[in-house]
Amino acid sequence: MKRILLIILLILNIAHAQIQLNDFVPALHFSTVINSPLKEVNTDQLKGKLIWIEFWATWCGPCVSEMPKLQALQDQFKDQLQVITVTAEPEQRIKQFLKAKPSNLWFAIDTVGNLAAMFPHRLIPHSVLISPSGKLIALTAPENITEEKIKRVLKGEQVEFAEKKDNLTLDFVKTYFFAEDTVKSRFLLQPEIKGAPGMMVSFADQPAFAGRRLTFTNVGLETLYSKAFGDFPFERTINEAKKKIDTSYCLDIIVENKDYLIQTLKSELLKRFELQAKIEKKEKEVYVLKIANQKKFDALKRNKGGVKTYFSMHGKIDRDCINMIEFAEFLEGFGTYKSLVLDETANKENFDVKFSFQPENPESLTEILSSMGLVLKKAKREVEFLILY
Repeated sequence: MKRILLIILLILNIAHAQIQLNDFVPALHFSTVINSPLKEVNTDQLKGKLIWIEFWATWCGPCVSEMPKLQALQDQFKDQLQVITVTAEPEQRIKQFLKAKPSNLWFAIDTVGNLAAMFPHRLIPHSVLISPSGKLIALTAPENITEEKIKRVLKGEQVEFAEKKDNLTLDFVKTYFFAEDTVKSRFLLQPEIKGAPGMMVSFADQPAFAGRRLTFTNVGLETLYSKAFGDFPFERTINEAKKKIDTSYCLDIIVENKDYLIQTLKSELLKRFELQAKIEKKEKEVYVLKIANQKKFDALKRNKGGVKTYFSMHGKIDRDCINMIEFAEFLEGFGTYKSLVLDETANKENFDVKFSFQPENPESLTEILSSMGLVLKKAKREVEFLILY
């Protein structure tokens, strides 16, 4: 299961020593807990129970997918187990989420990050288990916590859980791929960095490297090839390769002339790997983005500065100088429709777009689009796909 990168890096609170496995955990204070009989909870009140602390967020798909499992185990073990989910999101956002996805789990709010500082991590979901005797017995992923293992812990047995060790490096590029501004060209391909997130850095905000450098950490060949062959999103990449290509790599490419960046990336990948790629058109059912209300659409904020920003995630967008083609790509990758999205507004202008929606409630995004004078309609269209073989 892919982990989701925490968008805001956790600032480690030096007032709290990091707790090691098998250490006794000091009393933890949860100042705001939804669904608990008491709004504030202290772990001293839970002595004798197995405590499962689950760090998560509403925008994290894998986190939300694990919620039914957490609920089922809480229901099964009742008073022997207490699951406490912890998020840095505000209380109101969690209440919105629970309206769409009801649950009686305890939902703790930790916007300051005190709890996260005691159990440092970079990727979520992140699971912490504290034994009935108060010892830290697991720093792991939720899929590693099973009914059978919980039963054994409650019997007093010593149980091993696969440890989730996140790499807490603050600047992966500077640490692993440092390059002076004067470097004209290089191509580095390295194995994955254990515990690091999968990401790409484009250096758009660094004049020395803008347009002529890309750095990838912990990404697969599908991601590298999709970038090299035209920025094909995951949903438009089809893997027909006979060999497994699930190995992750780190890659840093710098070229002297930015016009040759993608061309060089493509040629270097084809030289090093047997994997080939081609582009084919296929007819698919898609959503097409159209203007439904011209007056509302005309009222949207146009960008005048020409400076692009790129913040996008599940449930939120804050982007300057974005056109409708790029906005359709956002809806495809981060929206609630689980479908390909094509722009058919015929508009070429650039906009400043900023809003939040509820990923668990598709109607919330539909309403926002309506307020922008936009609508998504189902249709059949020929779409280009990247075929790996």
